[in-house]
Amino acid sequence: MPSLYVIEKVSYNKLKYPIFLLALLAMPVVLIFLPANHFDTGETLCPSKRLLDIECPGCGMTRGVMHTIHFEFKKAWEFNKLTFIVLPILIYYWGKAVYTTYKKIQK
Repeated sequence: MPSLYVIEKVSYNKLKYPIFLLALLAMPVVLIFLPANHFDTGETLCPSKRLLDIECPGCGMTRGVMHTIHFEFKKAWEFNKLTFIVLPILIYYWGKAVYTTYKKIQK
C-alpha cells in the first residue's frame, strides 16, 4: 500500500558541513560572551605542570587569548607573551576553516 507521506531521508553528509560551519561561527561568540577571567582559576590541564611542576611554553596561552580578545593586553602579556604570536595564527586558521567549509556547502 503506498504511503501518503513521503519522508525524505536526509543524509549525514548533507548536514555535516552546515553543522560544522555553525559550530565554527559560534566558537568566537561564546568566547567573547564568557568573562575574561573565566579560565583564570581552577586546575591546570597541562601535563608538564601537573606531573613535573614545570611550566611549558604553552602554559597560560588559553588565559592569555581570553584576555586578548577582551582587550586586556597587559594581563594577557603577563600570562603568556606568545599569545600575541599564536592568536593571529589561530585567527588565520579559523578563517580558513570557515571559508573552506562554506565552499563545501556551496558545491
